[in-house]
Order: sequence, then C-alpha cells, then structure tokens
Amino acid sequence: MSALYRGGVEVLFGVLGPVTAWDGHGSAIALKGPRHRAVLARLIVARGRVVPVSRIVDDLWADPPSDAVGAVRTFVAALRRVLEPDRPPRTPPRLLVTEGPGYALRAGPEAVDAWRFERVVASDRPPAELAGALDEALGWWRGPAYAEFADEPWARAEHSRLAELRLRAVERKAEARLAQGLAAEAIPDLDAHVADHPWREDAWRLLALALYRTGRQGDALAVLQRARTLLVEELGLDATPALRRLEEDILRQADHLEPARDAASRVWAQAAEAYDRTVASGARARLEATVGLLRSLAVTGAGGLEAAREQRLAVVTAAEDLGDAELTARVIGAFDVPAIWTRSDDPRQAAGVVAAAERALAGLPPDGHEAARARLLATIALESRGARGDRGREAARAAVRTARELDDPALLAFALNGAFMQAFDRAGLAPRRDAIGAELVDLSARNDLSSYEVLGHLVRLQARGALGDFGGADRHADAADRLAERHERPLVGVFTTWYRALRLAASGEASFEEAEDAYRGAAAHMEGCGMPGLEDGLLPLALLCLRVQHRLPAQTEPAAWGPYLPWARPLVLLARGRSGEAAAALRDVPDPPRDLLFEALWCLTAQAAIASGDRAAMRSAHDELVPAAGELAGAQSGLLTLGPVSGHLDDLAFALTG
Repeated sequence: MSALYRGGVEVLFGVLGPVTAWDGHGSAIALKGPRHRAVLARLIVARGRVVPVSRIVDDLWADPPSDAVGAVRTFVAALRRVLEPDRPPRTPPRLLVTEGPGYALRAGPEAVDAWRFERVVASDRPPAELAGALDEALGWWRGPAYAEFADEPWARAEHSRLAELRLRAVERKAEARLAQGLAAEAIPDLDAHVADHPWREDAWRLLALALYRTGRQGDALAVLQRARTLLVEELGLDATPALRRLEEDILRQADHLEPARDAASRVWAQAAEAYDRTVASGARARLEATVGLLRSLAVTGAGGLEAAREQRLAVVTAAEDLGDAELTARVIGAFDVPAIWTRSDDPRQAAGVVAAAERALAGLPPDGHEAARARLLATIALESRGARGDRGREAARAAVRTARELDDPALLAFALNGAFMQAFDRAGLAPRRDAIGAELVDLSARNDLSSYEVLGHLVRLQARGALGDFGGADRHADAADRLAERHERPLVGVFTTWYRALRLAASGEASFEEAEDAYRGAAAHMEGCGMPGLEDGLLPLALLCLRVQHRLPAQTEPAAWGPYLPWARPLVLLARGRSGEAAAALRDVPDPPRDLLFEALWCLTAQAAIASGDRAAMRSAHDELVPAAGELAGAQSGLLTLGPVSGHLDDLAFALTG
C-alpha cells in the first residue's frame, strides 16, 4: 500500500463505481458536492500528471462562470481539508499538490482501486493464485467506472478502457479455472458473460471448452453454433478461425483439449466402470479394493478423511461377517494411514477396530501369516493411542520386531507409527520420538513412502521443538510442506501452521497479542479439517497456555474447552476469584492422558496447585515433570507451549520449600 495518510492512516480512492474515498479504517470520506468529486476524478484520470486549472475549468463547465478559477481553488482547498485533516497549518499538502499552472494527485500505485485492478488483470501468476486474485479484484467493482462522470469527455476513454479490462478479467479468471482443471466452476460465470456480451468470441470459446471438459460435448457444439449464429445475424461477422478450429477439435475429441487432470478423471471413471462390470458384486476382492480406496481417501483432505472414517468400521464388519480371519486381517491391516495426533478422532470406532483386530489375531492359523499379524499389531498400537495399560506398547514392540525380521519397509513404517503412538510412557521422551521420526524419514525416503516421510518430518518437528531446537524443527516443517505440496496432502498444513504459531509464541520476540493472533489464525486454518480429536478445545487450551507462559490470569469468558476442561477449570475459577471452588476442582483433576499434551496438562495442574496451596498436587506435578526438565512444556505437541519445564519445576520447588 502507498504511504498516503489521513490522520496517520492511508487514504484509498475508488473509481470502480461512484467516485469515493476511504480512510484507513474503511470509513467513507465526505467529499462535499459533485464538483468536488469531479475535480478528484479528473486528477485520478491524469494518473499523477499536472492538470492545469484552465483545463479543469473547461472540463467542469460547458459555459464557465466568471469566478470559475476561484471555484476550482475552493474545491481543491475543501478536498485537501478532508483528505489530510491533520496536516498542520501552513505546511504544504502531500497528497493533492499545487505544481506550476495546476494540480496533481500524488497517489501511490496501490491507492486507487482501478490501478490495482489493472495490475491484477495483467499479472502473471500460477492459475490458482491468479483465479483467487481476479475473483477478489472483480469484487472491487461497485458499478460502472467513474459512474457519475462516464459520459464526460475527459472520463469517457478511461471509462471504456476499464470496462474492457473488466470483461477481460472475467475471461482470464475462466482461463485460470480451466488451467486448474475446474471446468465446472467456470461455466456459470461464462454463461452469464456471453449472455451479456455476445460479441466476445473468446468468451464463447472458453464456455465451449469448459462444457466439453465436463463431458458435455453436445452442449459445447451447441454453444459454438449459437455463437456463429449471433455473430452472423447480429454483427454480420463470420466465426474466427479459432472458433472453427475448436469445433473441429471437439468433433474429433482431440487430445489437446483435455488437461492432464481431466484426462486422469476420465481414466479413473473408465477403470471404475470396468471394475464394476467385471468383478462380481459379492466378491471378497471388493472389500480389499474398498479399503484401499478408503486408505487413499483418508489423506486427500478433510472431506476424504471424514468419509474414510465413516466407512472404515463398516468394511471391517463386512469382512468379519464372511467368517474369514485371513481376509479380515488383510482388510484391517491394509488401512495403514499415517497418524500424528495422539487423541483419536472417534474413540468408539477406534475401540471397535482394536477389538476386531484382536479377534482376527486369535483367528489366524498358528503358522505363517507373520506380515498379517504384524499389521494387526501395528493397528492395535495405533488405535490404542492414549489408552491406559500395556497392550498397545506390547503390540508396537512386536510389530516392529516382526517387520525388521521380514525386512519389509512399508510394514516397518506402519509399525514405527504404532511405536510413536506408544512412546509416551512418561514425560521427557522427546529424544525417543525423535529417533523414531529420524528412522521414518530415512526409511521412507529410500523406499518412496511419501506419506510416511511426511509423518517422520512431523514427528521430528514435534521432538526438536520440545528440545528447543527450533532451527531443526523449522527444517522439518519446511520439508513436510514441500512433500505435502508435491503429493497433494492438504492436511499437513494444519500442523505446520500451528507449529509456526507455537514457534512465534516461544521465540520471545513476539508480543502477547501477536502470539495470540497467530494461534487464532492457526485455528481458523484448522476449521473443518475433519480431525475432531485435534480440533476440539485446542484454541482455548493454546490461549490458556500462552497466558500462563506470560504470567497472566486465565481467560474468564465462556469457552469450548472440550476434553481439556478438567485441567483448565481450576485456573479459570482462580481468575474469577473463586478460590474455594478452584481448590475443589483441582482435587478432581485426573492424571493427564499419556500423549503429546501430557507435560502441558501437568504444567497447568502445577500452576493451579501453587496458586491454591495444594502441596499434594504440587508434589505429584513435580515428580511427573522432572524427567522433562530439559524440554519446553507442551512443545512436543508441535502446537503450543508454556515455556521451559524447568521454570515450572522452579516454581514448584519454591512453593514446596516456602
């Protein structure tokens, strides 16, 4: 944005509609009467060049009054007062300046909506970025350009040029959508565009191409026929060679009309149709094919993850109903989707999958099927995340041992994921998880296991952050983002965005408000991610941890704490001055689950215990946190922090000896 100020805030001008101006808060500036706006518009048309007063007089009046020059000076003075109201007396204006025989508007390149619009339309950006930028820029239009002055001779050319640019922007946006493979999204705008502007051949071409790419060949040909008829009957013009060539290409279904993404869609549809036609509806192969599809669906984004989760247990149940333990084992074990968060998105489903895996293990023949057993054990380890007891850890160790014996890289990656989920026996185990992450990265890179390579980097991001090595954590965040972009893994960005908010909060370089804004931004990025086990209660928890880190009372407004309410409640009650209720709530706080937030929740308990004088709770917190004395509290989550664990231990030691 340009450095133009109104009371220390930027002034923006709008000519894509009625001529107006706004201050930096988005409030309209009162520009007096139509002559005042005409002077401003005339200077904007000049794009920074000096317009002589005599020229302004001629442009404003067909028959100028005797005091026209004085009137123009009055208009300029009034404009200066409202555009720079805080300018000290007798200081020269910085915005609407006097030069030689006239005036000029010294507005920066970002200050006028039409100038910004022009740059967006002419920009060379990747299709997705360009489509978004053009969509935003088209929203700046509030009516015809220079609306109330469009018929004035001095504005007519600029009005026409901007109107043409607006039409070109609609077409460039459609081109960008087509380049993205989003033909269906381009059709409604193009349909309306050609209806309003039937002489624009490029718009007809783009509409026909979009229809063809959505499988509507007949409609595409009909559009081209309609274009030809309109051009001939209403304008007396023949269709251009480009339109005729497109019609011929559509008739012969030329390969170059199909972008790579749409070609892939066509191949997918044909293969699915062939599978449906040739594989019997009751065939067991369909169950294994279905779980393979769900496995792929789970890493495509929020909608895919939710759909995969909804159908997974149904597929397992269908396999069990057939009474074939080996088939059931294959169906359960094939869903080896990498997992980074230690709280289940659907605990009931997880328990059902674990129970089915245990039954399949018991039903397998005693000899052979070692890989299938290892996959079932890895599944038990993964789906038992956060559960109490030793079964998950035992299953993880057995799965890793078998995978190493079989020298099966994909199986080992799956088993290591289970081992990671079970690496929370106590506080202070970031080094152990870092080693698991390092092996995952190396193993996956050597064997082209991209999803597990991403997982390994995320595991190391968490572990290096916990150990205070933010340089290392940054490198793993960047590597995860690069892999996610290359392999279309959109959910990875949820974790790296949260990590960068944590990084800002832990750096000590950001203010409390800046860190709070970063957490809120990360939460907004996470909305609808399809991971309720991660999303539920996370933002209030992160903001509470930030307040504890800055030695501030807990937030007291109502919040959706989700599963973290027991640990937040004592601190919230203390902040409200209800110390008796806080002490009672503290006595009811359970031990935290042994997961990525184990240390963070113990630190919250520690601070509540210190404030309440609960020595038993203080001793418990101290004993649990001592193994993590060299780590950052909560940073092993990759999401939030309460500062060094050692600081909380010092607070506890001082309170216990005081």
